Amino acid sequence: MQPSSSEIAPPKLISTLGRYDLLPAIVFLPTRRKCDEAAMAVAVDRSQKAQPERIKARERIFEEFAAINPEIASHKHRKMIVNTGVAAHHAGHIPAWKLLIEKMMSSGLLNAIFATSTVAAGVDFPARTVVISNAGVRGNDGWRPLKASELQQMTGRAGRRGKDNVGFVVLVPGQFQNPKKIAELLKAPPDALESQFRATYTSLLNLLDAFGSFAPVREIAEKSFAFRSTRHQVERLEAKRGSIVDALADQARQNGVNLTIDTFRGYERLASVIDRLQRGTPASRTEHRLSWLRQNALPGRVITQGRSAKRLFILVNVSGEKVTAMRDDGQGSAFEIGRINRIYEKKYPLKDTAIEQAFFDVYEGRNKPLNEPKPAFQNANDSAFEVLSSAMQRLTKGLDNAAVNLLAESTRLVGRIEQIERDIEFLKEEIWLPFERRARVLNHFGYLDFAAEIVGESGKWLADVRVDKPLLVGEALRRGLFEKFSMSTAAGFMAAVAADADRSYGELHCSDRMLDVLDEFEKVLHDVGSIEMRFAIPPVEDVNLSAAAVAEVWAKGWQWESLVERTRAEEGDLVRLLSRTGEALLQVGKLRDTNKAASDLANTAAEAVLREPVR
Repeated sequence: MQPSSSEIAPPKLISTLGRYDLLPAIVFLPTRRKCDEAAMAVAVDRSQKAQPERIKARERIFEEFAAINPEIASHKHRKMIVNTGVAAHHAGHIPAWKLLIEKMMSSGLLNAIFATSTVAAGVDFPARTVVISNAGVRGNDGWRPLKASELQQMTGRAGRRGKDNVGFVVLVPGQFQNPKKIAELLKAPPDALESQFRATYTSLLNLLDAFGSFAPVREIAEKSFAFRSTRHQVERLEAKRGSIVDALADQARQNGVNLTIDTFRGYERLASVIDRLQRGTPASRTEHRLSWLRQNALPGRVITQGRSAKRLFILVNVSGEKVTAMRDDGQGSAFEIGRINRIYEKKYPLKDTAIEQAFFDVYEGRNKPLNEPKPAFQNANDSAFEVLSSAMQRLTKGLDNAAVNLLAESTRLVGRIEQIERDIEFLKEEIWLPFERRARVLNHFGYLDFAAEIVGESGKWLADVRVDKPLLVGEALRRGLFEKFSMSTAAGFMAAVAADADRSYGELHCSDRMLDVLDEFEKVLHDVGSIEMRFAIPPVEDVNLSAAAVAEVWAKGWQWESLVERTRAEEGDLVRLLSRTGEALLQVGKLRDTNKAASDLANTAAEAVLREPVR
């Protein structure tokens, strides 16, 4: 490994740590490749001291471990770990190899491990010294700063219980090193916990089936840790509402009158309507406009929103006072119906090509905005005024002037209460909306009855299929695709669905039969994606062909060495892919009572996939 001018060469680093009695060490590096190269550079460095007794101990442990886990017997790093006591530990290695490293490290037989930052959270083998080379880490989206909790996990590995009075953390130069930032992170409080609770098809089906209606499901969502920030906003608003209600009650007591909040509300509403009738106020214009918006804000129409009205949206769904829409850049959005500015005349089907055409038609002047009618307000209607005045008299009957004056003076506070209640309801809708959208998609495909709030028979078995993309797998089952699978194509199909769409698993190609299966599955992808987009749910990405090719040949009986050699993928990535594939197949295998043929096929495929070294 050729270090940059700002870095210390790995052999020099390990030699220096050894000279100051700071070994064994865990050296955290930003990438898998750097870990492997650093370990190899130390292994071939002739200045490293030989330790015959430790070499024999490592050889013995290796042989014992390889007898149980034969897949590591010919590992390319075997000589390196046995002869020099250094190793690379990261997600690219198979589990058995990482377990061997952890065993040797815990036995005190290794001098150094070069590891990525993810190791810190996943294992519990300490070292005398931890070496930090970067203040950042490289994730799926490029470089980002280390989090406080990540750094604390890494530095927490320094110091061996019963061997070291203290542990040491050493910062060394690196391309993304920042000692000041590291010092700040070490003093920072732990990062806030992040809930993994999500609105998913499976969780919705299971909760609805368990509780029998949406109300308790909604309550669970509102109380979940995932929505704690929104819940805290709701709690603050509820507290503010309560303080205003208490203040009104105190004023009533101080004036010696018995007025309930309902009396305050009733007076405010009657007074507001009477005032609007008398003056033809702008508030009436607002109500008139909202009525027009409710009639014309229809799914499939292009709109603008807010004062600027610069960005176009296409309406996806209207639910009460809330709309969901897709922006012209493809992002979803949700806002109150009253924020709509213009509505364009034409309606379009919610399909990819039609949506694109809808925006072009507006840009090119082929779709004109609707003319919003101007309300013509008349003087107060005498009969309506009489009815309202009569209601006001009944409301205030028996109250003295002090009580009536208090009601009149409190209309602003009552209006504030009602605005707070609207804000609370809006926030609660934000929490529930992801579940409602998924419920409507499931309703479309017949897995539940949205109006009756009942899970159907197909929904009950789908709830048991705990995979990443249950609706796609469910539709493949319902449409009989599994009846056309062989054992190997079943494995390939499940891998294609289970894998991340943008991850490459090497250079193998699917068989023609596998490609035919995935071509037929494209119809399911399109149908599900179209309905999900209609309800503002991001559709699933395309299937992963390289994952399908790997699982297909592995299920056919390929040897592990051949698979690694032909794919040129890292062994750890292949193990994780095949493990996920096998687990997903086992989920389908549970459906013996509802789909025995698919269940038997999936179980057979799972057995073929979950063989050594895949566990």
